[in-house]
Amino acid sequence: MPQNLSMISYWFLTRSRSVKRLVTVFADFVATVFALWLAFSLRLGEFYLPMQQQLWIFLLAPIFSIPIFVKFGLYRAIVRYLGMQALWTVVKATLLYALFFAVAVLLSGVEGVPRTVYGINALILLIFAGGTRLIARWWFAHLVSNSRVGSGPLSRRYIPPVLIYGAGASGAQLANSLQMGSQLRPVAFIDDEPGLHRQLINGLSVYAQSQLTTLIAKFDVHEVLLALPSITRSRRQEIIRQLEPFPVHVRTLPALADIAEGKVTVSDIQEVEIADLLGRESIAPIQQLLHANITDKVVMVTGAAGSIGSELCRQIVQLQPKLIVLLELNEFGLYSIEQELKQLDDELPIVAVLGSVQNQQRVEAVCRKFEVETVYHAAAYKHVPMVEQNMAEGISNNVFGTLCCAKAAIASKVDTFVLISTDKAVRPTNTMGASKRFAELVLQGLSENKELNPSTRFTMVRFGNVLGSSGSVVPLFRNQIANGGPITVTDARIIRYFMTIPEAAELVIQAGAMGQGGDVFVLDMGAPVKILDLAKRMIQLSGFSLKSDDFPDGDIEIKFTGLRAGEKLYEELLIGDNVTETEHRKILRAQESVIPWEQLNDILQQLEQANNAYDYQKVRDLLLTHVDGFQPQCGIEDLLH
Repeated sequence: MPQNLSMISYWFLTRSRSVKRLVTVFADFVATVFALWLAFSLRLGEFYLPMQQQLWIFLLAPIFSIPIFVKFGLYRAIVRYLGMQALWTVVKATLLYALFFAVAVLLSGVEGVPRTVYGINALILLIFAGGTRLIARWWFAHLVSNSRVGSGPLSRRYIPPVLIYGAGASGAQLANSLQMGSQLRPVAFIDDEPGLHRQLINGLSVYAQSQLTTLIAKFDVHEVLLALPSITRSRRQEIIRQLEPFPVHVRTLPALADIAEGKVTVSDIQEVEIADLLGRESIAPIQQLLHANITDKVVMVTGAAGSIGSELCRQIVQLQPKLIVLLELNEFGLYSIEQELKQLDDELPIVAVLGSVQNQQRVEAVCRKFEVETVYHAAAYKHVPMVEQNMAEGISNNVFGTLCCAKAAIASKVDTFVLISTDKAVRPTNTMGASKRFAELVLQGLSENKELNPSTRFTMVRFGNVLGSSGSVVPLFRNQIANGGPITVTDARIIRYFMTIPEAAELVIQAGAMGQGGDVFVLDMGAPVKILDLAKRMIQLSGFSLKSDDFPDGDIEIKFTGLRAGEKLYEELLIGDNVTETEHRKILRAQESVIPWEQLNDILQQLEQANNAYDYQKVRDLLLTHVDGFQPQCGIEDLLH
């Protein structure tokens, strides 16, 4: 690029919008006059010199063209971002100008103007007005593109090259957006459709996936963007698996629904979701079940600021309750979720209650005052090693907190009470799991005692790990990769069930609506995932290589730390085999053993006395006796007193 021309372009790009408009108007003024002169010269076949009585029409031409161009918005368009719609606007503006100009000249009766001049004039001006804008668009885009790789006066920083997987409409839109931006530089498309190979889209060639190795080496690419927002999750997982062997960071375009709703734009590139790695397909909810316990009702969520509690709140707000009550012990967490919900629906009454689920009088007073009809009890201590080291607090919160809320619900005549349980309650190996199973026993016992509980329906919903929750392995792995490793995995054999937080919350709401009283529902978690494989895939899809004995020059190492206190190699959802289907194919109803309330009440009194006295051996003995399959992996000698 000649240096002087490059400097002129740089000068123009750095001017204010008003200066750019003036330059463009002046260019159109000159183009209009020149187009008319050239039309005469071409029509007459000679170098045309206007007669004196014809000079005024050369002044009339820009008087017509410039206002019309202004009216059509040609000076509001940014040249670098011109598209086909803008060029069509140039065509319409030029033709309208030619029509008005021809009528004016014909009505004036000026002599010596061949009628074919009007058509030639329109065609030449269209070439000038549209062509110069296209040339300017290409020139400035080329200038900015050169500046990205460190050449030219606009050079600021290196812009990394990327490959776009998917040459459809979304891919083309993404490429155009990135070409106009300054964060990533698209260099080529990859697509599985043979008919698109060797074609050009937005100036970029389309290649087959088999050429990926060559493209990575040729363009020094370290990142691939998936522009396939409408494909199924299983197909996305298949593509991600195909990309795993390559040393590239894989990111994805947001879903089309999010783009359409204005939540994100095509330039909002995201990390590949772990849900995409799992290939878990979500299914449409049963709307009747979603609305049954929420719409036009007063709903309370305990633990409203937690991972599951906050997502329940978000979905509840969308289902148009009469009022939502947020019960939370964490002050900042309560404030944060309250503000978020107000942004979702600023007309919905939201009551933020700061308090503990262990304070039965407080919970009952809130339920009575606001006439709560549905309770989702998500408040619990869930971190296995933490509860193992703090047994007394875990029992107090998980068992007696649930008992307090249940009694408060009965006293205030709450219609439906849904407990968020866990797969760790099944044949538990830790205090957290045992305490959650005991909480289930409390609700089952209260459900059977119609004298004590005449009307409140208690329902329990069990499921496994949710992606992105507090304490989840996924955000831990992301942070460890970002810090250069190593990734810590407790055991090479450990497996877990995974589900996204939104899906879990949606299924909890639907399961709660199916409860008749004392029901234990389990969610279909799909196939279990080997945590070691998950760690390896996250390393590869982050653009790094695995460091091991076979590959000592790799980037990220995986270290095995051993099972933590109370941790199992695998989790289960059912204590027995007695399970039945429901109207929702991802929700099953389990038939579990129940301890009659008269007997359970005595056990609870013993448990409370032992827990308050920090008699951990007595607490452990009671759990061992009454929680089916409880096999603690840790002794009580290391507990915090």
